[in-house]
Parts: sequence; structure tokens; C-alpha cells
Amino acid sequence: MTWRADVFTDRADAGRRLGEAVAERLGAEPEGAEPEVVVLGLPRGGVVVAAEVAAALGAPLDVLVVRKLGVPGQRELAFGAVAAGTRVLNDDVVRALRLDPATTDAVTAEELAVVAQRERDYRGVRPAVPLTGRTVVVVDDGLATGATARAAVQALRRRSTDRPARVLLAVPVAPPDTAASLAAEVDDLVCLRQPSSFWAVGEWYRDFAQVEDSEVRRLLAAA
Repeated sequence: MTWRADVFTDRADAGRRLGEAVAERLGAEPEGAEPEVVVLGLPRGGVVVAAEVAAALGAPLDVLVVRKLGVPGQRELAFGAVAAGTRVLNDDVVRALRLDPATTDAVTAEELAVVAQRERDYRGVRPAVPLTGRTVVVVDDGLATGATARAAVQALRRRSTDRPARVLLAVPVAPPDTAASLAAEVDDLVCLRQPSSFWAVGEWYRDFAQVEDSEVRRLLAAA
């Protein structure tokens, strides 16, 4: 197979390049204006990229678990998403399908339990890194539709406590329309590749092997 010259070797390579770009972006801020930075990776692949970004910034690394809320009987159709302590609803879907509060609350409770379990599995006994007043860099290994990253950003924005001062979204690759849409929802966006011809995130990596939970746990523990 002949690879394009601008693809990433693997997620670690993408993370190193992304880390340099984010460091340059944050370094361009006026001296003293940038609050302490925290890097949050979206499991699983995003954590591998985020580990390299955190290393480049000398910043703490943590995980942000997001779960889509699937319509009962049509789980592939999402009516929202949840992260720890936060729910984001797609009101258009809720209204169109006439989902009642009992249904949405039941699915929310189920998925929040999964979020809590995943975070325990990933962090172990370590507490979550505090975000209040900090610049949070949300990292994934790439965007297609951007649904998961959008839910993550909205969840951070809507927190009643431990809310960050700024949210920067950093990804190696995304189609231009998705990048533009997400840029409107964050304080800043760093995206290394915005190809006009885009089929899937994996086509921009020579090695896009599945990341195991054990690797996520290892990276978080090492950080």
C-alpha cells in the first residue's frame, strides 16, 4: 500500500505533533494570562494522543468518559450524551420521538452508571484532576461527525461545579465542516489536518489498531 506523506505513523506520533502545535498556541498567549492547563483524553484512542500532548505541555493527564444516550429499541440513535455529573439532551430528537422524562431519566441513570464504572476502572483510586479555573485541553484521535467531542465539550461547559475557565479542543484530523462546527463551541481549536476528502479517521494513520482498556490505565497511571 502507498501511504500519503501527510498521514500519522500512529497515535503517539500524532500526539507528539499535536502537542507541539498546542504548546505553540498556548505559548502565544500574553505572559501570565494562561491558567494552569489540564489535558483530558477521550477513551480509548484519544488518551494515547492526549498522553503525548500532556507530556509536551508538562500538564496533568486525565480521562473524560462520555456515553451517548441511545433511544430504547434504537440504541444507535442518540437523544443525548452524558459525562460525570452532566447530561446533554438533543431536544429535537426527544420531541420528535416523544420521549417522556421517565424514559430519558432511566437511560441516563443507566449510562451514568457506566460512566462512573469506566472512570473507576481507568483511574483506580486516583481522584479526578480538578478543573476549576483552568484551561482544559480536550483531546481525541480524530473527528468524523464530532458527536462525542461535542458532547464532551458541552458537558464541561454545563458543569455546575469544577467548571474550567477555558476549553481548547485538540485533534490530529477532522473534515473541515466538522472542525468549523466544533470551533464555534470551544474557546480555541487546534486541528493539524482538515482534508477536503475525508472518509474515516483511520485512513490518516498507518497504524490505527484498537486501544485496549489496559493501555488507557497504564498511560493514566504513568502520567
